Formats: sequence, C-alpha cells, structure tokens
Amino acid sequence: MLQENASNSLFAFETLESNVRAYSRTFPVVFRKATGAILEDENGSEFIDFLSGAGVLNYGHNDSDFLNDAKKYLESGGIIHALDMATSAKREFMEYFDATILRPRDMTYKFQFPGPTGANAVEAAIKLARKATGRQTIISFTNGYHGVSLGALALTGNRYYRDAAGLPLVGAVFMPYDGYWGADHDTSKYLDRVLADASSGVDLPAAIIVETVQGEGGINTASRDWLQSIERLCRKNDLLLIVDDIQAGCGRTGCFFSFEFADLSPDMIVLSKSLSGCGLPLSLLLLKPETDVWQPGEHSGTFRGNNLALVTGTAALRKYWTNERLSDGVVETGHILSERLQQVAQNSADHNLSVRGRGMMVGLDCNTGKLAEKIVRRAFENGLVLERCGAEDHVVKLLPPLTIDGETLQRGLDILERSVHASV
Repeated sequence: MLQENASNSLFAFETLESNVRAYSRTFPVVFRKATGAILEDENGSEFIDFLSGAGVLNYGHNDSDFLNDAKKYLESGGIIHALDMATSAKREFMEYFDATILRPRDMTYKFQFPGPTGANAVEAAIKLARKATGRQTIISFTNGYHGVSLGALALTGNRYYRDAAGLPLVGAVFMPYDGYWGADHDTSKYLDRVLADASSGVDLPAAIIVETVQGEGGINTASRDWLQSIERLCRKNDLLLIVDDIQAGCGRTGCFFSFEFADLSPDMIVLSKSLSGCGLPLSLLLLKPETDVWQPGEHSGTFRGNNLALVTGTAALRKYWTNERLSDGVVETGHILSERLQQVAQNSADHNLSVRGRGMMVGLDCNTGKLAEKIVRRAFENGLVLERCGAEDHVVKLLPPLTIDGETLQRGLDILERSVHASV
C-alpha cells in the first residue's frame, strides 16, 4: 500500500525514481505550479526562483503569450512530431529567427535541429567539425561543461561527471580557460605555443569549443581580448570555432548571443535551454554555410523537430527580440545583482567571498562547497531556489528570470543576504 498522504510527499520519488535524481534532493518539496519568477509547492508555499530551470526559463514560468500561441496551435490541429519534414511551424521559426536575430547582426548561418537537448547539439557540432576538417581532436577548456552524453562528456572537465562514463573518454584535449592561472597570465599564449609546436603532443585539432561564461564550471567569465585571441588562433591554424551558448545565450548576458560583446564570428553556435521560450525541449546548431558538409540523413534523431517548441520559440522572439528593451533590462538588472552581491561579500569579508559573472548570470564564490551548500539550504528554507556550481560546488549561482520584476528580485536578494549572514 502507498503510505498515508503519499500524494503530498516525496515518497513516490524516493521509492520509484532512480538514485540519479538530483534537484528533488536539493529542494525536497513537490512543486505543482509556477508563474513568472514564483514556484508553488503542493502545500501552497511559494518560492522565488533564482534557478530558472538551470537557465531554461529566461522568460520565467508559463508566459501567458507563449501559452496562448501554443494553445492556438494545438487547437488548430498543427503537427507536433514531424521528424525533419518541412512544416509551417519550422518555416515560421527559421524565417523569424533569421529576420529578428541573424540579419540585424549581419550573420549568415544555416539551421540544424539536432534533437531535444543541448548535448545533442554539441554532439552534432563536434561530429560535423571532424567530418569537415578530417581531424579528430577537439580543444576544450578547464572547467568547461558541454553535456554528459559520451561525446559531449569528453569535452566536460568535471571529474564527477567524467567518472560516471564507464569507459575512456577520447577525442578531446583540455587547455587553460581565461584566468585559470590568474588574472596576470594570458592562457591563449600557451594554446598558441602548443598548436605551433609540432612536438607538443597535441595533434592539430578539428575545432575549439568554448563557453564565454562557464555556467556549471563556476560562472567563470572570458574577456573580450582572450576570446578574440582564441578566434585568431582558429583562423591561423584552420580550426573551426564552436561557441556553446546553451546557458549563456538567449539574452542571459544581455545581448541575444553571449559572444556579441567580443565581436566573434563562430563557425558554429550551439543553442538550447531557453530557445523554446517556456521550457519545451528544443536545440539548434547554427552553422556557417561553408561548414555544412553533411550528406542527407547522415546525422539524425527522432525528436529533432519539436514543432510545439518551435511555436513558443517564435512567440519568444516576437515578444522580446524585436527591440532592445529586454537586453537593456538585463544589463541594468545585472548591475543590481552584482552590486548587491558585492555588498554581501564585503559584509562577510572574513570569509573572502567574491562575485563573478556577466549580465544576469552571476555567482557568489564561497571558496568551499560546504559553505555554499549551507547558504543554498538556508535560502531554500526561507523561500528562495538557487543552486551551486564550480569544480567543488563552491559557487552560489544566480539565474533569475530575465523578466523578473524589481520587487521580487529584491525579496530574493534579501533572502540570499540573510542566508549568507546566517551561514558564515
């Protein structure tokens, strides 16, 4: 028999769901609904959401305009699953994305819909890079995170995830990310030397894959100069440049693409997470036309055309990306986040806390995973949902919805500040 009141508890999750579950352990309640930046559990308790589905919900929960478009599409009998057949929903998304995002930025890319997740898009990107260049190695960076399917996992630095692979991870070489050796050391010079030295032991790679802000890696930010150096090395050595914009893209750092501030022109751009607008699975690989060397059907996937997600993705573009209001708001709110966290860090000077990030992708470095865990736990007990990241889970990561109102933002920051002071 089910235990009494099991419907209002975690009993089913603890007894029926795999041990691999993670977030339900960190947030031990049963959520039932959400609006904007607010989550509600089955007991009616509300939580301010500074997690946003790990970056999936840049526009908050259940945007009414997105849902209305989805309802209209469903009621019209619109096709939902279509493999990669041509559909009106896909055409509208591609044309709108091209007109709203690409052409205003003087960007020319082709679209590949590789499957439902960001890892699927990463797998497609590195597979295409190898096919296009005839070379095998992919350069990734320390603390990088690109997914946990085997190809993407080979590019992911975190030992915890790598240890779960069950076999050797091959095809990747790791180089030091910007700042890895400290602010005074330009790690791109080391990469330049390795690529130039025929005896470095590093075979000429097919591509370099990089995050401009490392989300899971600890909110590590790359500078404009460093990113431009990486792109120059790609051009100098005939390598493809892949930007993983899965978490940092779709407006999270201000502009739609996180690399715009550095004036990069990647050969491939990987998008997912907030691309669909409201949390439906959708990923996209943007590739320059000269890189598109696929043969028909050579890379496939059953769910590579989620038409309902394309409908809500178009709705997000229409609502938020036809002008600069959202981008400007992200920059302004990002300053508020950073300044408030700086105050929190200064008031806890004995513990040497520090702040990092860009736009509305910021983190509080607590130096130890134990302290960060304590802060996150206390915050949740007081109605704020956020998570940790970094090699030792030592950074408290803040990813509030880009559309969060000022009052809710300040309430969340108040909870965080009290949680820090109660933990240090």
